[in-house]
Amino acid sequence: MQNDVVAATIKGVMPTANGCAVFLGNEDKTFVIYVDHSVGNAIQMTLSGVKKDRPLTHDLIGSMLLGLGAQLDHIVVNDAREGTFFARILLRMENELGKKIVELDARPSDSIVMALQHKRPIYVARAVYDTVEDMTEILERVLKQQSEESDEEEQA
Repeated sequence: MQNDVVAATIKGVMPTANGCAVFLGNEDKTFVIYVDHSVGNAIQMTLSGVKKDRPLTHDLIGSMLLGLGAQLDHIVVNDAREGTFFARILLRMENELGKKIVELDARPSDSIVMALQHKRPIYVARAVYDTVEDMTEILERVLKQQSEESDEEEQA
């Protein structure tokens, strides 16, 4: 699997007019996946360590996995077609009958929330990573602009 995938981390989550831009990648390349507001907020809340009064959908799914004796092993953003990204969640189960790996089709946004909550690796298929546009400079510009705006607000 090592050559087929590239490890990635979340580098930023920013609101857009239609949802949120989730920047992910590594030290060599950053790309963006656009997600709806609710999942973008769930990603940001998880990254920020925000405690919720009641479980959200991703929390419920995590509790169900725990109850079933399954663990999230990792996720893979495995395909991109016409601007739409696809992902797989890999679950590991082990009991008295043996070991089992279950692979589920999922939206990358939901997969990312689950991986962050369970502190599990995020991978991108090499074929996807090699074809997506590098957005590293754009992310750096946006972060610099936000930092400057924040500094100006503190000085006012």
